[in-house]
Amino acid sequence: MAGDPALTRDPRFPNLRPDVVQGYLDAPETMVAEVIDGELSVMPRPRPRHAHAAMRLSRRLGGFSDPMGDDPGGWVILVEPELHLGPKPDIVVPDLAGWHRERFPEGALDDDAPGHLDVAPDWVCEVLSLRTEASDRGKKMRVYRREGVGHLWYVAPAVQTVEAYQLERKRYVLLETYEGEEGLRAAPFEAVEIPLAVLWKV
Repeated sequence: MAGDPALTRDPRFPNLRPDVVQGYLDAPETMVAEVIDGELSVMPRPRPRHAHAAMRLSRRLGGFSDPMGDDPGGWVILVEPELHLGPKPDIVVPDLAGWHRERFPEGALDDDAPGHLDVAPDWVCEVLSLRTEASDRGKKMRVYRREGVGHLWYVAPAVQTVEAYQLERKRYVLLETYEGEEGLRAAPFEAVEIPLAVLWKV
């Protein structure tokens, strides 16, 4: 029937199937809902080890995102921002994402702002797990590449590694893999060195 709500396209998402939109809108806050290539994926929130590594890395990069600080500054870094990218759109939630301050949308942090961002970040970090690695390295990487995200990091707590990639000629090139407890100094945050042990240890 033409009036069936299940068959009515949401004007905010005219390029997505109504059942996908409804599933995204109905996802509980305890879950992470993403839509990639028009398909809905709903996953539990990150496990403690995953969340611990993301939080520790965010803290170590805090100087880049502190508007009151002098060094190094210049960035806005968010934890688990919801991004709407591309025409469908693809709806993705990276563990961490950063924008050069001049590219961060004005008013995006205001109370009346939308709950998502549609400006692609300059840097994304995904913390890998058995549940997310295939998507992070596959579909989500292709979204970030298409949208011109210049830097992509993969943090793998299970094997204690960090991979740093840079977009060159529309392809991601692995700059370096850091392991164990060595120091991480990688673009675009090479101004500081992060001891990897802080990401793994309690």
